[in-house]
Amino acid sequence: MTQNQLTTKKAIASIGEEIGYELGTQMVNDFQVANPNDVHSYVIGRNIIDQILAQPGCVGMRFYNAYNEMGEKTLVYVGLDAKGKTILEYTTVDNQGKLGIEKGIVADRIINPRFPPQTTTTEESEDFQWGWNID
Repeated sequence: MTQNQLTTKKAIASIGEEIGYELGTQMVNDFQVANPNDVHSYVIGRNIIDQILAQPGCVGMRFYNAYNEMGEKTLVYVGLDAKGKTILEYTTVDNQGKLGIEKGIVADRIINPRFPPQTTTTEESEDFQWGWNID
């Protein structure tokens, strides 16, 4: 791997930082005040995130604003390689040494905490309460 590739990989993998509760609260509040009718948050489970990040060569993720089949605002999320390209496929090797191609994961199916899925119980719906009570 060249030095440039190492630098690029490190740069993508290190994007993001902890900002603290106060700044996070301010940023969320500013958005929600400016966009009271927009979707305020999404919940994505760890399993799909782990699956995306476990793809060979994946160093980060990209999230796209989208509309689902019902016309509701959602996110589509994908893995990124060290060059910042979407992982749409990758090479695999099976137990016999045969090469194969796997499709990269393109994911959706988030939950909007303001409108929990109809299949949850009242007790489960309460799990969607966050530190920010900004509605």
